[in-house]
Amino acid sequence: MPEATLSPALVRAEALIRNVPDYPQPGIIFRDITPLLADAEALRVTTEAIIEPFAGQFDVIAGIEARGFILASAAAIAAGVGLIPIRKAGKLPRPAASVDYALEYGTATIEMHDDLPAGSRVLLIDDVLATGGTLAAGRELVERLGSHVVGISVLFEIDGLGGREAVGDLHTVFHSA
Repeated sequence: MPEATLSPALVRAEALIRNVPDYPQPGIIFRDITPLLADAEALRVTTEAIIEPFAGQFDVIAGIEARGFILASAAAIAAGVGLIPIRKAGKLPRPAASVDYALEYGTATIEMHDDLPAGSRVLLIDDVLATGGTLAAGRELVERLGSHVVGISVLFEIDGLGGREAVGDLHTVFHSA
């Protein structure tokens, strides 16, 4: 849930997110953030809102593939810190640490290079919290490599899928979907 009432600029940014029914399959409503990303002011205020609760608490931002990369990149630039990509298995060019996690329909694997300095304070960012499997695996991966996740920030969460229970406390910018 959002932790405060949204500013007019964030209300405007949230209004740019389109609902796309029946994508990627019937019965699913996909939240298309492309219009928000294309609007410079909306992207700026959203980026600021993603990192604001954690200001001064992190050394690096980790973004989860794929839309999380976009948000994490903007947030890293705004915060003046580096970016660590957390990728799907087989996408990184050299050996990486990995974590397997459960999906509704099987398992998946995410990977990260293991050269993040031990003890780094990491802000983990993704676009949406659904079941929480990917974000929980991202936290496990960062911590397995000797760093500490100081917080998790997403644009919104999908209610009723148990994601918050899987990842614990997190910051959401917009109202739940």
